Order: sequence, then structure tokens, then C-alpha cells
Amino acid sequence: MKLFLRKIGKHYQLYLLFLPTLAYFVIFQYIPMYGVQIAFKDFMATRGILGSPWVGFEHFQRFFDSFQFWTLIQNTLGLSLYGLALGFPIPIILALLLNQLSHQRFKRFVQTVTYAPHFVSTVVIVGMLTIFLSPRTGLINHLIIGLGGDPVFFLGSAEWFKTLHVLSGVWQGAGWGAIIYLAALAGVDPGLHEASIIDGANKLQRIRYIDIPSILPTIIIVLILQLGSIMTVGFEKTFLMQNSLNLDSSEVISTYVYKTGLLGSQYSFSAAVGLFDSVVNFILLVTVNRIAKKLTETSLW
Repeated sequence: MKLFLRKIGKHYQLYLLFLPTLAYFVIFQYIPMYGVQIAFKDFMATRGILGSPWVGFEHFQRFFDSFQFWTLIQNTLGLSLYGLALGFPIPIILALLLNQLSHQRFKRFVQTVTYAPHFVSTVVIVGMLTIFLSPRTGLINHLIIGLGGDPVFFLGSAEWFKTLHVLSGVWQGAGWGAIIYLAALAGVDPGLHEASIIDGANKLQRIRYIDIPSILPTIIIVLILQLGSIMTVGFEKTFLMQNSLNLDSSEVISTYVYKTGLLGSQYSFSAAVGLFDSVVNFILLVTVNRIAKKLTETSLW
């Protein structure tokens, strides 16, 4: 104990720097977990959390038996996997291509253009989709009509919802997601590239044999984190793009929790659904991390 306190005293500046982050997680992440118990209670606001009666797994059983259960799971997983299939490799490809650019001014221009959408709010993104895809005044439908086709109500079509959601997310996040890979590529020894050029390697060969192996640990860590949140779909854009016509494809767990919990005042039931979502994500995170550690010796812990 004395040795531990001595180490803290020696590096107290670092511990003070770390203290606000620790306080944030304790106050906003761990203390609120006290309220998770309402998922196992019939919560009544007048009685409070402690005074509400226990009901065990009744709310979980109700969710599993509901007719919406498999629809919610299918929509949530479908949207997440679709987004992962497109959104995960594109930032990697973008970073590899940017890393090969020798013209620094053009490289900075491309970086600025690809980073900029990240700072556009979700409300504005959905507003842009509404304007561009309008069946009457939208630019896309004007092009379709000009080519001899019929206008398409994209935002009112359940078949188009996932594609629009994912593609707009890729456009907004690809440049920002590439930053971490560009940072990893910046640590690659230039001598490796110089030696490969002397040996006659072209750019594609240098990307394949030098760049990709160098950033592979970073790729694996990012993949583990994304697979660990596969059951979590961003609420804001999904809810804003949602309407009665595309509800069959757009109703996911996060929007369902909002409607049943806040709008329907079924606090215990919505807490149970949210807890189920979090537990599945945790199990996936631990499983994927263990598999990655066994196969590649790279993992979160």
C-alpha cells in the first residue's frame, strides 16, 4: 500500500489529469446502473425504485413473446451488418489511397472534403435526404424522370430504407473514420517503402505487403469494437427517417425502446428491452475479442 501511494505521489500530475475522465465514467456510466433494477420490477413512479414490487423476468418474457420481437431483431441486425459491410472497409481503403498521394495540397483538399460531412448534424443529413429524394422536387427523381423512368418515393419505401440509412452514414463517416488508419500509417517506417521501391515493387504491392500488415492490429481493434456494438443502431437518424410507410424496415430496438418507454410510459418494459440489447452486445464483444486474440494475438485485453 505504501509503495502504491508513493507511486501516486510521484506521478500525481498524471493522476490529476486522469481524474476528470474517471469522474465522468463513475458519475454518468456506473452510478446510473443502479436504475437497471427497474427492468426486474413493476416500476411505479409514486413508489420509486426501491418501493416498486419485483416481477423477475416477466418483462423479458413479454418482449420475447411479442409479435414484434423477431422483426426488431431482424431489422436491427440487418441494418448493423449492412452498415458494417460497407462502412468498415471504405475508411480503410480511403486511408490507404490518401497515404499514397504525393501531392500534399491535393491530399489536404481531399481530406477536408471527406472529413467535412462528419460535422454536419444528423437533422441536416435527413433534411438533405428529404430534399434530394423528394418524389416531386427531388434532384434524384428529376434525373430518373429525365431518363424515362417513374419517380420513386425513396423515404416512403421499406425496401430503400436500409440502403439510404447506410449509404448516408458511409458518406458522413468515411473520412472521419479514416483518421485512425492514417495515424497508424504515419508510423510505418519509410525505409520499408524505400527498400521495396529499390526491389521494384509498385504501389499496389507496397500497400499489400507493407501498409496493410502495418495497420492490421488497428483494423482488428476497430472491428472488435464495431462487432461489439452490432445490436446498437443510432437512434437519431433512424427515428428521423422513420415513417408509417417504411416502418417494417425502420423499427429497431432503440426506436422501440423510445416509443414504449418515453411515449408509452412503460419504463420497466423498455428498461428490460434495453438491458437485453446491452447484454447481447457485451457477450458479442467478449466473444469476438477472444476469437481475435486466439487467431491474431491482437485484442482489447
